[in-house]
Amino acid sequence: MSTTVKPRLAAFPKCYMDELCVDHTMTLFEWIELAATLGVDGLEFYSGFLEEDETFLKKVKAALERHNLAMPMLCCSPDFTQPDPVLLQKEIDLEKRMIETTAFFGGGFCRVLSGQRRPGLSREAGVAQVVRVMKGLLPFAEEHGVVLNMENHYKDNYWKFPEFAQKMDVFCDIVDQIDSPWFGVNYDPSNTILAGEDPLELLERVKHRVVTMHASDRYLKSGTIEDLRKEEDSVGYASRLSHGVIGKGMNDYDKIFSTLHEVGFNSWISIEDGMDGMDDLRESVGFLRAKMERHFKD
Repeated sequence: MSTTVKPRLAAFPKCYMDELCVDHTMTLFEWIELAATLGVDGLEFYSGFLEEDETFLKKVKAALERHNLAMPMLCCSPDFTQPDPVLLQKEIDLEKRMIETTAFFGGGFCRVLSGQRRPGLSREAGVAQVVRVMKGLLPFAEEHGVVLNMENHYKDNYWKFPEFAQKMDVFCDIVDQIDSPWFGVNYDPSNTILAGEDPLELLERVKHRVVTMHASDRYLKSGTIEDLRKEEDSVGYASRLSHGVIGKGMNDYDKIFSTLHEVGFNSWISIEDGMDGMDDLRESVGFLRAKMERHFKD
């Protein structure tokens, strides 16, 4: 009988971000109750869902436990390209609190980003600052048993400027300079497409560093990637961009999962689904379960 640990499936409520973070028309407890019907193993949280209050966090943890759901990864969006030293320190301090929160929930991964690609920031200066800050966080992460997983990102929902390390060469330049068991990659194939690059090429470059994955599919409702570029410097995602049901977009999940299987990937795959609610999420769960069973069966 095989004792191989297989990847597990989590869900992230991309379709309810504003309801949970801005409008507050949905509570985190309501999302947990909804998600418990999906048949996933865990829920990925976003830092904006949480209150820095011990009583609140204990209630959330209890709600997860009632449904036998893990909280494997906390999705944070630190802005480590912040030019103001005081504001940069606030970003670092917030990331530390989120690392502590990840450990409180028993999670193993806390996402990090490079930060916003502000006008006038050179590649050399940006990479140097991001590497310095992330290396400085590693002892704290190790102390709490939490791996920092850097995502090849497009743009946080609530940022003005896109990701500094959006392009593959900048992303890999940062990743290659941080050699630690407490640092790895959260691979998101769709974000590579948005950068105008090949997600399979990026995966080939970082496959040995991938510790978690965002399963997503994207499509453009209108226009081209070049049109999208013109709309990047506005708060949030461009209106022409949409998350879609996984398996119906531009990503080759057979190739992605077979590549991850070849390097022994056995961690968490977290669903970032479309904007049309629970039916889409359920369809994505079914698609991913079938693909995971096929590619990670031994």
